[in-house]
Amino acid sequence: MKRSVAALAAGTVAVGLAAVALPSASAAAAGCRVNYSVVSQWQGGFQGDVRITNLGDPLTSWSLGFDFPTAGQRITQGWSATWSQSGSHVTAASMSWNGNLATNASTSIGFTGAWSSTNPLATGFTLNGVLCNGPVVTPTTTPPTSAPPATGLASVHTAGRVKVVGDSAQFSWPGVYFEGRVRGTGVGVVLNDPNSDYEIQVDGATAATLVNPAQGTHWVDNLTNAEHSVRLVKRNESPWATGAFGGFVAATGGAVLAKPAARTRQIEFIGDSHTAGYGNMSTTRDCTGDQVNRTTNADQSFGAITAKRLGADYQINAFSGRGMVRNYNGGEPGTSYRTYYDRALLAVDGDVWPVPASWRPQLIVVGLGINDFSTAINSGEPWTPDSLVAAYRTAYHGFIDKLRARYGANAVIVVVSAYMSNTTAFSDATQQIVRERNSQGDSRVRHFSYGESGIDLLGCHWHPSRQDHQVIANQLSTFIGTLPLTW
Repeated sequence: MKRSVAALAAGTVAVGLAAVALPSASAAAAGCRVNYSVVSQWQGGFQGDVRITNLGDPLTSWSLGFDFPTAGQRITQGWSATWSQSGSHVTAASMSWNGNLATNASTSIGFTGAWSSTNPLATGFTLNGVLCNGPVVTPTTTPPTSAPPATGLASVHTAGRVKVVGDSAQFSWPGVYFEGRVRGTGVGVVLNDPNSDYEIQVDGATAATLVNPAQGTHWVDNLTNAEHSVRLVKRNESPWATGAFGGFVAATGGAVLAKPAARTRQIEFIGDSHTAGYGNMSTTRDCTGDQVNRTTNADQSFGAITAKRLGADYQINAFSGRGMVRNYNGGEPGTSYRTYYDRALLAVDGDVWPVPASWRPQLIVVGLGINDFSTAINSGEPWTPDSLVAAYRTAYHGFIDKLRARYGANAVIVVVSAYMSNTTAFSDATQQIVRERNSQGDSRVRHFSYGESGIDLLGCHWHPSRQDHQVIANQLSTFIGTLPLTW
C-alpha cells in the first residue's frame, strides 16, 4: 500500500557551492552543499538550522556567510559557531571542535532569530568566500566508483533503543530516530505503529507528520531528483505498544544510499514527562489524552534540541509519571522508572535491551524526582516525608552506580537535573546526592537546575511549552560547555 504525502517546499533550501580557488589552500572549499531550514517559527521569532557538507578537499576551518532578504530579520542567539551580523549579512565561523571537515563530512549549526513583517529564507550562501552559484566540480582524476545499493536496516543509522527482529527494528521509547540517505524524487518509510505519531524529515525540514500510521510504506513524493537526507523520528510516548520500522525505500529510478556515519558524541537523557516533551506543542494547558498524544513532540524537547546543537547522537529514555522510587500521586505502587530502564520494549515484562558496544555516551542527564515529590503522600503509602527522601537518595546512588557499571566509571559524566520550581524536598535531595558523590571522590557527577526564569508552563497540564524547552536547552547547553568532556 502506498501512502503519499506532499514534500515540504517552503522552509528549506539546498544549495550547491561552486569550485573556486582561494588564496589559502588549507582553507579552500572546493565544493560543498548547504541545507538551510526554518525548524520552527512563531510571531516575531524563529529557529534556523544550517547543515554544511564538504564535498571537496578536507577543511581545517570554515566561515559561512549568508544574507537575510529583509531588514527585520536578525540573529538573536547562535550555537556551534561564532555568529555575527552586519546589516543583513550574517557570518558564522567554525569553532575549535568543528572546524575540521573531511571530504563528505557534515556539521550542523543553528540559531534563533527575530523577524518583523515577513521571514523569507536566507540567500547568498558562501563558504570560505566561495559563492553558492553553481554545481560542485568533481575532480576528473578520480574515477567514479559503484557499490551495491543499500537495503533495509543496513542502510539506516540509529542510536535509539531498538531490537532487530527479522527485517524490522522494534522500539518503544519516545524520540527514537532513524536516519538514511536516498537519491531520487521520492522516499518511502516502511513503518507499522498505529499507536504513535512520527515526523518524516527530508534535508533537515519536516516533510510529513504521520498520525498513528498503519502498516505500510508511507511516501514523500515530488522531491528534486537529487541526493537527500531522510530522518524518521517518533514524536510521542506509547509505552504500552511496540513500533516496527523496516527501513527506507527509494522511488522508481532512485536508490537508497549507504547509511550516514554515526556521530562521535553521544548523550543519554533519562527522565519523566519533562524530558519526554509532554504536550509541549499545545496552545492550551487543558488537554484530553488524545490531545496530549498529538501535541507531544520529543524531537522538540530540551534534550533533542541540546544534542542536535552539539552534533551528538542521543537517546530520550523518558517515561511520564514515573519517579525514582514513587510514581505520580503514588500510582502503580511497587514500580518506578527503574522498573523499565533496562528495557527496549517497555510493554514486555522482563525485556532487556542488549547494550551495543557502539553506545557509550560521554554524558548522561538524569531528571527524575518531580513525580516522587510533587504530590502529597497518600494514606496507605509506605512513606513519611523523611523516609521518602531517604529512599530516593539511596535509589539515586544505586542508579548512578548502575550507570557507572554499564558505561565505565571514568568514561561518563552524570548530570543530576532538578526542576527547581517543584518542591524544596526534590531540589534539596538532588543537591545532597551530588555533594555526597563528590565527597566520596566522584567528581564526574554534577548538578544542573532549571525553572522559574523564563518558564511559562503553557504546555498540556502545566508542562513546559515549546518555548520553555528552548529556554531549558539554552541553559543546559551553556552548562554542558563548563563540563570537562573529552569528546
